[in-house]
Amino acid sequence: MRTLLRDAWTIARPYWFSGERWAGRGLLALVIALTLGLVYINVLLNRWNATFYNALQNRDYAVFIRQLVRFSWLAGAYIVVAVYQLYVNQMLLIRWRRWLTERYLGAWLTDRAYYRMQLVDGEADNPDQRIADDVRLFVADTLTLAIGGLRSAVTLVSFVAILWGLSGPLAVRLGGIALTVPAYLVWAALLYAVVGTWLTDRIGRPLVRLNFEQQRYEADFRFGLVRFRENTEGVALYRGEADELRGFRHRFGAVVGNWWSIMRRQKRLTWLTAGYAQAAVIFPFVVTAPRYFRGEIPLGGLVQTATAFGQVQDALSFIVSSYTDIAEWRAVVRRIAGFERALARVRPPAAIDGGIARADGDGARLVVERLAIDRPDGQPLLAGVSLVVERGDTVLLYGPSGVGKSTLIRAIAGIWPYGRGEIRMPPDARLLFLPQKPYLPIGTLRQVLSYPTPADGVDDHTLRATLAAVGLPALAERLDESGHWALRLSPGEQQRIAFVRVLVQRPEWLFLDEATAAVDEATECRLYRLLRERLPATAVFSVGHRETLRAFHARQLVVRPGTDGAASIGEAVDVSRPDRRRVDADPTNVG
Repeated sequence: MRTLLRDAWTIARPYWFSGERWAGRGLLALVIALTLGLVYINVLLNRWNATFYNALQNRDYAVFIRQLVRFSWLAGAYIVVAVYQLYVNQMLLIRWRRWLTERYLGAWLTDRAYYRMQLVDGEADNPDQRIADDVRLFVADTLTLAIGGLRSAVTLVSFVAILWGLSGPLAVRLGGIALTVPAYLVWAALLYAVVGTWLTDRIGRPLVRLNFEQQRYEADFRFGLVRFRENTEGVALYRGEADELRGFRHRFGAVVGNWWSIMRRQKRLTWLTAGYAQAAVIFPFVVTAPRYFRGEIPLGGLVQTATAFGQVQDALSFIVSSYTDIAEWRAVVRRIAGFERALARVRPPAAIDGGIARADGDGARLVVERLAIDRPDGQPLLAGVSLVVERGDTVLLYGPSGVGKSTLIRAIAGIWPYGRGEIRMPPDARLLFLPQKPYLPIGTLRQVLSYPTPADGVDDHTLRATLAAVGLPALAERLDESGHWALRLSPGEQQRIAFVRVLVQRPEWLFLDEATAAVDEATECRLYRLLRERLPATAVFSVGHRETLRAFHARQLVVRPGTDGAASIGEAVDVSRPDRRRVDADPTNVG
């Protein structure tokens, strides 16, 4: 419990000390005030019970009418306070959720933590579900439980005082010894609540783990459906419907199996809580009735005492009545706390085995010095990489598959943290990286072409002319059309869209990781010529396997697998070009 509360406070604290702290604290204070107002009205209604039922017993019509009028304004006040308590509570909920969601989105996207999280096994599965669902549940359950607990505590203090005054002593004999229990109804309510709470915890404790697993299984099933929808063409071409169906059934089977476990556990818990709640209706009358039938209290006193007893018992039974919510809240806290720990682990890349250092260089060169790249499990991938790429250079990197060519690009981009060495690049350099499969966001075609810069930063004439230049003139009149373009366009068309971004954004350093693998050789030639014609000062560093790429690059580097598991990079020597610069695995050779 100590760990749970510490994790919950770690998640909640930043909001209450953020720039929105005064608005949040003000709303919370208002919610608390309205909650206390509801408790106070309940106290007044409890007193009203005594007067009203005594008037009925005494057949006092005048008092009866006055109490009806009094009840009208008490009930009206209760309705107004209850409505605004709910409204202000929901206002605080959405403000807190918005702030917390933005915080986690920022932490997830900062320093490309989202990418590094998927490289390591950890406790942060389905981060999208944790941001979208778990944050919502955490805020809602935290406010519900906190305000409910406060209301129960205030109700307990208020009605214990009333019940203590209404409850007379109880004389009991134990082994010939006469004992007098003062305010026995208070102790009876306490004993009833303690027994119920203990039994509820014994029966319901497994729900914490089951709710945690249910969230994970639901997220896995939903992710599988989304992934299928985004890869429908591949599935259709492979005729993989039967395998996909097996996968869906397997994931949903986990959802159903865990749900059955929750059902069985909740059935046991409901036997207890439902029986407990029904017994609570009659229990106060049972323990109060002897005094009424002895004539020690009137009917109004009986109803008031029973109501006060019910309020005390209900306040003491807060854990019993809220156990399902508490179990869900505990599971949510564990999931968000795990997400925060995962973010903390992947955020500083330099903390992993010394890391790959990044520094500012001069404005004309990108320098990679004594770079060693590892796999996530620590196994060496590339070793002793030292090279220089100057403004306007054209460099081709090729070699066997799986030896680390694309990983070198990732290291230069700053998203691969596993390794050692130093990368120096010009400060404020404009770099652009094109992967083999471009990312096309859902939105208008104008937004897709401008990504990641704002869509209004490029005029329509430039976009239309560039689309025609890369061989996509038919798209020039569809700039305002919105859709899922990754599903509408072929892989070759998507790669040409990526070249539109290059020509529009005009980077100083361009890295292409098999960025033309899906187009024909004629189109590839056309795209590279566009780069040279329109961006002559841009350094182009390409990774690819095609022989046709060599004609567009002045320098050619080859990756050679090593006997110790780590590959090295050397320059492919062209005897017809004796003046070419050279790069190899020797860390002293930096150009």
